[in-house]
Amino acid sequence: MDLLLFHFAEITRCREHETLDIALASALHQLTGALSAATLAVIQAADDFYLQTRVTMQGNGRVRSEFEAPADPEKSVRVTPCDAALADAIRRKAGELEQRDGNGHCLLWLPVCLGDRVCCCVRLEYAAPCDADTRTLIRGIVKVYANHKNLIDYSERDALTGLLNRRTFDTRFARMTAQSGHARQAQLPGRAERRHSAQARENWLAVVDIDHFKNINDRFGHVYGDEVLILVANMLKASFRSNERIFRFGGEEFVVLLRAVTLKNASLAFERFRKTVEEHDFPQVGRVTVSLGYASISSDTPVVILGHADQALYYAKQHGRNQIQLYDQLVAARLLQVQSPSGSVEIF
Repeated sequence: MDLLLFHFAEITRCREHETLDIALASALHQLTGALSAATLAVIQAADDFYLQTRVTMQGNGRVRSEFEAPADPEKSVRVTPCDAALADAIRRKAGELEQRDGNGHCLLWLPVCLGDRVCCCVRLEYAAPCDADTRTLIRGIVKVYANHKNLIDYSERDALTGLLNRRTFDTRFARMTAQSGHARQAQLPGRAERRHSAQARENWLAVVDIDHFKNINDRFGHVYGDEVLILVANMLKASFRSNERIFRFGGEEFVVLLRAVTLKNASLAFERFRKTVEEHDFPQVGRVTVSLGYASISSDTPVVILGHADQALYYAKQHGRNQIQLYDQLVAARLLQVQSPSGSVEIF
């Protein structure tokens, strides 16, 4: 009983999804004897469901968190499709699903809801099926986790898209730059423009804007406009790794924090997302495009970096839309002027 209360206390003291997922995996591993315990984000695209690993704890107690794992620039899409049985369980919001893996082990899946949608699945691995008492304990632990997750989510997430909200940006930005282990010197007016090594891994910030979104609302109504926002948000989640941070800043504007990748791979990731949106057939609306501006994250403040990405976005929208633009390259080509840091930034 003491160990159970200890883990309940650990779960409920968490204030962020990352630490909450680790606390859940630890509790399930120690209290139920699971060979492994994992949480996986659920991403829906049209009628299909995909999984993105968040936290995994192996039988030796070792935790792997995709939130903190270094980004691998050689990997592109980081999601795997759900099999038919799991997709059906998610669609029905089933309490649990039991399967067998290739080693004959029992896999127990428990979908977790945020509001009226399944946001993630808990996956447990056992050598043999659990007895009734263990299953009751598992359900209780996961229920506590789900309740606390909803409380955290209410304060962190945008209600419509499920993305992080504007209030969480400064904290996430500071954490990501601290984890990078170093910061490049900020670009100052009058100094030579920064150059990016083809092999150097850097952090990047992108501002995304849906092109002609006001026309979509005016022509089709806000219900279809909201559906476009939700679908674009889902494409963002499916296009980037689980340890990236994606925010809805309001209206049709989004911000992406991309961790520790080369300029080449950052450009490929942003272009892949742009193309995914362009090729998608949006219900009723048809073709939708996005413009994107991005900048490398230096030792400047979030406001300054946002301003750089925003300048690149504005250039993209003024020069045809449906394209990505890099602030540093635009400055090097003298298509943009380096501006002195200011205390405000406008998102177009």
